Amino acid sequence: MSIRQKLGAALYDAIMKRPEQAGLQRWRRDLLKQATGTVLEIGVGTGANIANYPPEVERLVAVEPNPQMARRIDVDEFGGAGGVEIVEAYAGDLPVDDASVDIVVATLVLCSVPDSAQALAEIRRVLTDEGRFLFLEHVAAEDDKTRTWQDRIDPLWNWCTGDCHMNRRTEAAIRDAGFEFEWIEREPMPKTPSLLRPAIRGSAVVAS
Repeated sequence: MSIRQKLGAALYDAIMKRPEQAGLQRWRRDLLKQATGTVLEIGVGTGANIANYPPEVERLVAVEPNPQMARRIDVDEFGGAGGVEIVEAYAGDLPVDDASVDIVVATLVLCSVPDSAQALAEIRRVLTDEGRFLFLEHVAAEDDKTRTWQDRIDPLWNWCTGDCHMNRRTEAAIRDAGFEFEWIEREPMPKTPSLLRPAIRGSAVVAS
């Protein structure tokens, strides 16, 4: 594990405190109201979503490649009816069977996976026929000026943060992976630097 990854794990909660208090936690709660049955969350991090899962969730498989992040998860805060299984793995190689998950959750993680297309292909693989993909991600801006600055600064930002990209075209990537949106909202993320504010959240299913 790199020094950047260790440092990121140590500082993540402090860095995200203001955005979480300013509205991000509300976004998480609203999104996760749709979760039910067997849920797989990729890039669970330090567990910001754990307390927001509703009782309808029978089991949570929490995937996190950084053990320094995972060790900070408080499973006692889990809001679901069942248990939490923490698994050290990457989004591009999920250790679960085909069509075995009712809901996949990704919040602020597709910006940092090595290959977003591979991660989305894995998400599609593990979902049941009626499964849903719930997402909340910061993304490339829609306006050309902001997106140009995102593209310019992204290499430095990626190095400093240990993997995060501020200019991922995540909405298009989800669609290109064979999903269709049940709903999607675009709204600036609160209390964040301007180049990180563009965000999307919503629900997608495998396209028929």
